[in-house]
Amino acid sequence: MIGKVTRGQGLARLLSYLYGPGKRNEHVDPHLVAGFRLPIALEPGTDSRGDRDYRHLVGVLTSPLDTLRHTPLALPIWQCSIRAAPADRRLSDEDWADIAEEVMHQTGLAPRGDDRACRWIAVRHADDHIHLVAVMAREDGRNPNLRRDYFKVAHACHIVENRYGLTPTAPADRTAAPRPTRAETELAHRKNWSEPPRSTLRRHVATAAAGAETEDDFFVALEQAGVLVKARESVRTPGEITGYAVALPGHTNREGQPVWFSGGKLAANLTLPKLRCRWSAPDEGRHFGQRSFSQAKLTHQERDAAYQQAARAAATATWQMRHIHDPAVRADLAAAASDVLHVTAAITGNRELARAADFYDRAAREPCARQSPATPYGTNLRTVARVLALSQIGGAHSHRPSLAGVLSHLIVQLAALIEAIAEHRQSQQRFAQAAAARKAAAQLTRLRQPTPRPTNPTLFRVPANDTPEHNAARLAAAGFPLPFPNLEADRSHRSTGPAPTPPARTAPRRLSQ
Repeated sequence: MIGKVTRGQGLARLLSYLYGPGKRNEHVDPHLVAGFRLPIALEPGTDSRGDRDYRHLVGVLTSPLDTLRHTPLALPIWQCSIRAAPADRRLSDEDWADIAEEVMHQTGLAPRGDDRACRWIAVRHADDHIHLVAVMAREDGRNPNLRRDYFKVAHACHIVENRYGLTPTAPADRTAAPRPTRAETELAHRKNWSEPPRSTLRRHVATAAAGAETEDDFFVALEQAGVLVKARESVRTPGEITGYAVALPGHTNREGQPVWFSGGKLAANLTLPKLRCRWSAPDEGRHFGQRSFSQAKLTHQERDAAYQQAARAAATATWQMRHIHDPAVRADLAAAASDVLHVTAAITGNRELARAADFYDRAAREPCARQSPATPYGTNLRTVARVLALSQIGGAHSHRPSLAGVLSHLIVQLAALIEAIAEHRQSQQRFAQAAAARKAAAQLTRLRQPTPRPTNPTLFRVPANDTPEHNAARLAAAGFPLPFPNLEADRSHRSTGPAPTPPARTAPRRLSQ
């Protein structure tokens, strides 16, 4: 069961919508099921034309606003929709009335036994949900406490799920990114866009942050992706950049101006202070608009070496995720895996891979926007992400690798890594994050394709220690954490012959040293 809270100020207009046919004629038999008084005494009547007359109900609900001791709130109407899962049984009016009373009690707007609480009603116009409407003014003249009302509604939904045996929902862990609003979703539908602008911008910003090593790299990567960027300067210290906002060129308001989204409106971990913690280079003396991103082009062999090294690093990270029980290490690996996945989706241009990265985003975050401490293990994965991003600079679309070619092994290893992260989130009882990781892993598994055997001996050759059957502990023994090799040395090494057999030693022996 899910509850959604909104605020407004037009009570008559809200009642007209709740009792009306709906935007798509989805409202059937609207009627009151509960309220601060008996529903039969509050049900709006009809006028001489047979239309609903809401004047009496509006007057009864809003009368406490006239006796407030303090200034009325700017948005005095509180509305909450409570919806059951599609698989749940059909609830009766009495069941919904009990659910409505539980929600009002848990939020503190109308506790049981409090005769001076806020006035409210519950309207049902469909089988699977109700709408709660309350006026933010207590009958004793005080303003109600609305702090954390969304989380209180979620808690009430969990109580109701247990009481009626409904489909349980994951507890709120504060790791989800802000969802597109209804207006944004409808605009995307009218414009025939594949997704709302907020989702597109979140992906662009996450990819640019993953491939950047400095703040300047980040802004340049956004501009190269075709995103409009606006910096926010400090009021106290002119010239100091304290934030940023992004927009899509075709997304404008009524005045024709771009619709801007700050980093925090996209995701809690995409604010500029959070991103600066990821970049090791000091930010003193940097100014917005400088160009420091390297424009060096990599050869085909160097790109192949980067893809192979990324697969080895992902396999090593999987071993570390399963065998290193330090929470800081696991949190850093989970966050860094998102960088590799986003950059891999960007360099391939594969839409399904980008969806997998979007699915996984929630599993990578820590609750309440906490920043996981940097560790050598996560730093290794982030270095791999930056080198993958570097492999496409100046390469244009003609150099995009194929998922069925050199990147197939990387997809296999990323799927295994995300499966390990899903198990970790499940053990933490963060079920929403575990579900997000499993969904991303399933998406990667569907994309995974066997690499065809080359018929020409001069074509791409996978070294012996890059096969999927190779033991993960052996990969960890090759480097722990795995340093990124010199691409030029790796290219010359592969040109002379097959890779030598690594020394016969195991990862646990190296760990014990």
